[in-house]
Amino acid sequence: MVPGNDSLVTEFILEGLTHQPDLQFSLFFLFLVIYVVTLLGDLGLVTLIGLNSHLHTPMYFFLFNLSFIDLCYSSVFTPKMLINFISEKNIISYNGCMTQLFFYCFFVISECYVLMSMAYDRYMAICNPLLYHIAVSPTVCSSLMLGSYLMAFSGAMAHTGCMLRLTFCDANTINHYLCDILPLLQLSCTGTYINELVVFIVVGINIIVPTVTIFISYGFILSSILHISSKEGRSKAFSTCSSHIIAVSLFFGSGAFMYLKPSSAESMDKRKISSVFYTNVVPMLNPLIYSLRNKDVKFALRKALRSRKL
Repeated sequence: MVPGNDSLVTEFILEGLTHQPDLQFSLFFLFLVIYVVTLLGDLGLVTLIGLNSHLHTPMYFFLFNLSFIDLCYSSVFTPKMLINFISEKNIISYNGCMTQLFFYCFFVISECYVLMSMAYDRYMAICNPLLYHIAVSPTVCSSLMLGSYLMAFSGAMAHTGCMLRLTFCDANTINHYLCDILPLLQLSCTGTYINELVVFIVVGINIIVPTVTIFISYGFILSSILHISSKEGRSKAFSTCSSHIIAVSLFFGSGAFMYLKPSSAESMDKRKISSVFYTNVVPMLNPLIYSLRNKDVKFALRKALRSRKL
């Protein structure tokens, strides 16, 4: 028995991505490369923004938090995933599984609201530039980030708290490479109606609110850009949003593709493969997108490299 819980299960077995032994080492090295690139990219952006006063602006404040979240987000499950590729038994304790679930939900929800805050920042910069320094002041930025983390904490607590009330009897094999909500619900030997209701409400709020806000922001942004008379001005305005548009499309697009499907054993097998893009590839691509398409970041990086040579 697990202390404080009615469950008979004290550990879970993670099935991972594949059962084919000949693919395990290849997948280990592939995901190791992805994780190393993610660590270097996100740590690099966090360090670069933190040390360069030229980048201490609202846009880079949000980018700093996005990189920090991606760094933590991928570190929640990737180390365990890598170990499971080269170990015979892919076991995770009950407490470890619930902890992983909590932080996984926390950082995913946080990223939703950070991307929403970045859309608000771009809206004020392009549509209301005269009010920008008031509407996106340090106090407002800090409040937006505090609100993002509070919403994430509330959502993660709701999901994890509801999961802790379930009983897991004989079945303890999770058809995934991490402790996610849907595969855990499939293992419960008690009713999951409340959990499903919480998933519907919490996921609905944390997807609909950021998505609608982002769409409205970019609706106004597009309208403002179209009213700019010069071609150069339109190009410059659009270039300031392009990186964020790509990041939003990758994150919400891949997340919707993963979750907005009927739940079944067959769809779960397909979902965990498609979730690789959402959980591993997107955190790796975000720092590349913002550094390769951003003149300020490239300038700060060149300056940092020159100072090291001197």
